[in-house]
Amino acid sequence: QVRLVESGGGLVQSGASLRLSCVASGDNFDNYAMAWFRQAPGKEREFVAAVKWSDASTMYVPSVEGRFTISREKAKNTVYLQMANLKPDDTAVYYCAGDFGGIIIIETTPRAYDYWGQGTQVTVSS
Repeated sequence: QVRLVESGGGLVQSGASLRLSCVASGDNFDNYAMAWFRQAPGKEREFVAAVKWSDASTMYVPSVEGRFTISREKAKNTVYLQMANLKPDDTAVYYCAGDFGGIIIIETTPRAYDYWGQGTQVTVSS
């Protein structure tokens, strides 16, 4: 059974940095794409970034490009989201997600993802 466990959220001031972690277990992730989504109150879940487990190729939503970096560490079965220059609009619950079959193409819609973590809250004050 695949399990994704996020950590690293918190309350920070505008301009600060945070690193989110997602530890994955229960499968061989070579064929997966791993992604971070976020959901703010009253809004739909939004794609943030994704990485292919196989070759570490990445994709970002334009609003975070240049500020956020997604990476994966195979030895630890962990996906990271390094967030810099955080803004109040980045406030949301951040979810880790896994797409079995994502080795082919990185998907940006939530329904394409098979597994989800429980989420971690990120709050950015102005």
